[in-house]
Amino acid sequence: MLASQKPAQKMHIRELKDWYTEYKKPLIISGPCSVETEAQFRTSVESILDKVDFVRGGIWKPRTRPGNFEGLGETALKWVNSFKKEQPFKFAMEVATPQHIELAHKYKVDLIWIGARTTVNPFNVAELAEALQGSPLPVLVKNPIHADLSLWKGALERFSKAGIEKLGAIHRGFYSYQTGKYRNPPMWQIPLDLKSEFPELPLICDPSHIAGNRDLVPEIAQRALDLNYDGLMIEAHCEPAKAWSDAAQQIPSTELGALLQNLLLRDASFTKENIINQLEIIREQIDQADRELLEAINHRMNLVEKIGEFKKENNVAIFQISRWKEIFNSRQEWAEQLNLDKDFVVEILRLLHQQSVKTQTEVFHKKEQNLNSTND
Repeated sequence: MLASQKPAQKMHIRELKDWYTEYKKPLIISGPCSVETEAQFRTSVESILDKVDFVRGGIWKPRTRPGNFEGLGETALKWVNSFKKEQPFKFAMEVATPQHIELAHKYKVDLIWIGARTTVNPFNVAELAEALQGSPLPVLVKNPIHADLSLWKGALERFSKAGIEKLGAIHRGFYSYQTGKYRNPPMWQIPLDLKSEFPELPLICDPSHIAGNRDLVPEIAQRALDLNYDGLMIEAHCEPAKAWSDAAQQIPSTELGALLQNLLLRDASFTKENIINQLEIIREQIDQADRELLEAINHRMNLVEKIGEFKKENNVAIFQISRWKEIFNSRQEWAEQLNLDKDFVVEILRLLHQQSVKTQTEVFHKKEQNLNSTND
């Protein structure tokens, strides 16, 4: 059996209620995206201490480009530790290096998570797993930026192999080239597939990073609870509009209580009412998936029209057998990777190709008609 075909490693994961005795569904992790100043952190957290299980705060902020605020490191941890001595609370933060883990132990951090940018790199994950050997710290792993379930599972398996049994996953959505409603489209089926394979694995939703817009956070949080997620991670700031990072997606910390109070917690077992609710949830997901599918087809047809114009202008034939074979073979391979029926995918490919040829033919004729009209 090839390495890529190996079945998932058996992970020894303790249920959330087993390692966090105060657990009452849903687990709530909340606080500012970044610890910016001591006053900002205290003000952001004071109003939510009685509403959360863990206070979160960014100590280091990995940024796409340099020049943006990247966190204050150990200085921020000293502020957190000082506040914890005055008003005890459990603190959670992201780590990306073994040095971060060392400081997490030094300042008695209560929970850590691995960010999406780190999850994508197995070398980074392996270093962190090695640094956590024998550690009692609970570890949550965010999904990788792109929709790769194997990469997500691989990161979890590395921590499990290192002896981490207080292990969970955070769903924060996936990057998309297309601009849509959400900053990071949730692609709900991917985390649900993960949960189906590892039922004991705590699954936490991060509606802030999925939404990218504070106004959308409540609906994403509710959807996660509708899908029986174990908890939520919500960014909350005392003055979101002035936040030094991710200002648009943080809710005012004073509004967290109302948001949580308005969430409806579903029954885990099926009742008649629950079945109806689940049916509606699935239908809404199908509607959203169909919308995204049609938007993707529309985007593809626009590209087809552009390439038709390019072929006409450069005197290139519409149909090119080598390109069709390339598409036909590669898409079938993609279908296998996604566990889709090959015959079904082939039929879709034929229809798409038929429409593509029709569209490009219309482009050719339209230009010829325009030319004739001009000559007349």
